[in-house]
Amino acid sequence: MVTLKDSIEIRTTPEKVFNGLIKAFSSEDDYKKWHKDHVKCNWIKGQPFEVGSILYCEEYLHHDLHKMKFQSTKKEPYNNIEFKVLFPMSLICPKGSFIIEPEEERSIFTATLSFRFGWFFQKFAKNRIEMVANHMREEGENLKKLLENESL
Repeated sequence: MVTLKDSIEIRTTPEKVFNGLIKAFSSEDDYKKWHKDHVKCNWIKGQPFEVGSILYCEEYLHHDLHKMKFQSTKKEPYNNIEFKVLFPMSLICPKGSFIIEPEEERSIFTATLSFRFGWFFQKFAKNRIEMVANHMREEGENLKKLLENESL
């Protein structure tokens, strides 16, 4: 398994980061504001990030529109959100997380995505992995800007 991980320091509280994520995934306008490649998102079952809730998203990754479903598997308010990716994307990427760590007057936000196939995936899908890693980095940078400017 290969895990992509991106961390960024955000000058705000873990509560504001957590609530910003909920807002970004609860409003299509805020979801699109978060990243230029985001198209659509809505909760099709349950409340945002409650265990068992299902989120539907559409976004462009490596120039292709991806339609994905995620099921929340763990929610620790202001600290940790974990999810599993549902079929068919789960064949390649089974899970991910958002971790928020307090650091004095700021937070460290870390996004992770885990991919199957280990070295094989790294060798033959290197360009796609780099594009997903870049997308994750841009999401972190955009989240930082939105939260620090109180636009989310």
